[in-house]
Amino acid sequence: MKIEITMPRLNEAMETGILCQWNVEEGDTVSAGDILCEIEYNKVVTELEADRDMTIVSLLAEEGDELPCGAVIAAAETEADA
Repeated sequence: MKIEITMPRLNEAMETGILCQWNVEEGDTVSAGDILCEIEYNKVVTELEADRDMTIVSLLAEEGDELPCGAVIAAAETEADA
């Protein structure tokens, strides 16, 4: 199943975030809890964790990009439920 990874909204006031660093590359297989990237908001850096096991298909945002909350930053695939 294809999924989209989006810029999270860390609190109600947050409108945009800066993608500081990717910790994965296209083609990587990650497990739930693995750190995908680091997001900066209001001078605080937060780690974005994978919420499930997946394979990263494409990284759609670059390090340093400032993006609105909800913007798709990566695409991934998971195995369909059996």
